[in-house]
Amino acid sequence: MAKTAFFESCSVAVCSQPWCCLDTDRTLAYSFTIQSPDIHRITLNPNVMGGKPCIRGMRVTVGTLTGLLASGMTHQEILTEYPYLEEADIRAALMYASWRSQEMEVHLESA
Repeated sequence: MAKTAFFESCSVAVCSQPWCCLDTDRTLAYSFTIQSPDIHRITLNPNVMGGKPCIRGMRVTVGTLTGLLASGMTHQEILTEYPYLEEADIRAALMYASWRSQEMEVHLESA
């Protein structure tokens, strides 16, 4: 396992998966390292929408976009309803939602 720049100031080693890491005492930690060119479009600001993940600082949340997609709207329908959004915003929202929903069970050896 190799350290990443994000964790240089703490004792965390990153696994081969971009969304997981193990602390040096073998407890589960987390990483914001996501392999997506569009992920920079997701912003978290406590002053915007209560800190929920939003698209490019606007008042459109990841939850709003994923909810619209789940209800059956197409990308084009969403872009028509929200003309200030771009296709890459929808991809970034799906990538972020997918990453946040990852569940992983890690069996730790007892000391």
